[in-house]
Amino acid sequence: MLGLRPYKSCDAKTIVTWCKDEVLFRKWTSDRYDTFPITEDDMNKKYIDCNGDCPEPDNFYPMTAFDESGIVGHLIMRFTDEEKKTLRFGFVIVDDSKRGKGYGKEMIRLSLKYAFDILKADKVTIGVFENNPSAYNCYKAAGFKDVPLDEPEYYSVFGEKWKCLELEAER
Repeated sequence: MLGLRPYKSCDAKTIVTWCKDEVLFRKWTSDRYDTFPITEDDMNKKYIDCNGDCPEPDNFYPMTAFDESGIVGHLIMRFTDEEKKTLRFGFVIVDDSKRGKGYGKEMIRLSLKYAFDILKADKVTIGVFENNPSAYNCYKAAGFKDVPLDEPEYYSVFGEKWKCLELEAER
């Protein structure tokens, strides 16, 4: 059975090992880190030890999914509006040895329940690169719907333009 709990700094040691190559790493983090690979210290500096540059404590929720074998997934949640009604998921990743087994979908479902029941969000949004169909299909299977954009959003990665698709789920 999968559970969800707040992220602990010791989780980083495991999470950073799940990206074996830079393409997968960029699908996970986009341009949010300057270098690959990252260390557990890099991850914790972004989340915890950010020397005054951390997201607001009542606005930023790094989470860890676990089962009887240990930690199996990770994501962050953050509010994007002052009213705290719209929450954004990001940095979604599942242990590379467990991908394709339903862990991602279950983690997203648990996270949506947490977002709506505990954090009282009305809407949750998420972005996914078009070249990451397994993540896109996972989010759709967990209840997210496509959001048409007037202007597509692109990121420059490895000299290529990666299109970011927008999805949302509502209470």
